[in-house]
Amino acid sequence: DAGLSPTHWQRQQYPSVFQPRIKVIHDGVQTAVVCPAPVSNFRLPDNRGTLSSGDEVITYVARNLEPYRGFHSFMRALPAVLAARPQAQVLIVGGEEVSYGRQAPHGASYKSLYLQEVAAALDRERVHFLGKVPYATFIDVLRLSSAHVYLTYPFVLSWSLLEAMSCACPIVASDTAPVREVITAGRNGLLVDFFAPQTIAETVVSALAAPQRMAAMRQQARQDMLTHYDLSSVALPRQIALIKSLAGTPPV
Repeated sequence: DAGLSPTHWQRQQYPSVFQPRIKVIHDGVQTAVVCPAPVSNFRLPDNRGTLSSGDEVITYVARNLEPYRGFHSFMRALPAVLAARPQAQVLIVGGEEVSYGRQAPHGASYKSLYLQEVAAALDRERVHFLGKVPYATFIDVLRLSSAHVYLTYPFVLSWSLLEAMSCACPIVASDTAPVREVITAGRNGLLVDFFAPQTIAETVVSALAAPQRMAAMRQQARQDMLTHYDLSSVALPRQIALIKSLAGTPPV
């Protein structure tokens, strides 16, 4: 009788006969919890020190570090970014398994594969792999971010992108579906070619070099989450209304 899709792009993957019955309603973000806030003394692994708000921090988040989420393009961009920004630190959140797509060859992990590829050009002292972290730690990572990189094949949109926007992160994201549903280049983030590490690097560097240019985009990203994706005021009421309409009860 009805279907539910979090993005228009996902609805478009169904046969056309079903699409009119599928409502596009995102799961929603708890914007009151996932919000900007100062962070102090965020402890880095291996006793490498701490980070606080105001430090230059590049962030990347995925459930697992793999090509579907552009991990290869991100790693290939990092040497140029770190060379151009000598004070920047990189926080990478994600496991070493595979959530989507095929396994890495020869029993390796994609983390080890792409780390080995760029190792000779990478300042490992400034690249911090956090693995899978508690939710509160994840939110602090976003709050620290001076540039949050989100890359994906056309696929399910990660909650982490919307949570990064809710934290008012400066976003550098791939110009792919369904990212374009939430990011408009120059309005609430920057869009880059998924397969172009040099362009990704240049865009991240430009965002770090001109934080004032990113300020309006950061605030717009936060406002878009409040207006269109907030769980309690937008997403949940729409979900409840859908269920009530199916049950024959007019929405309250």
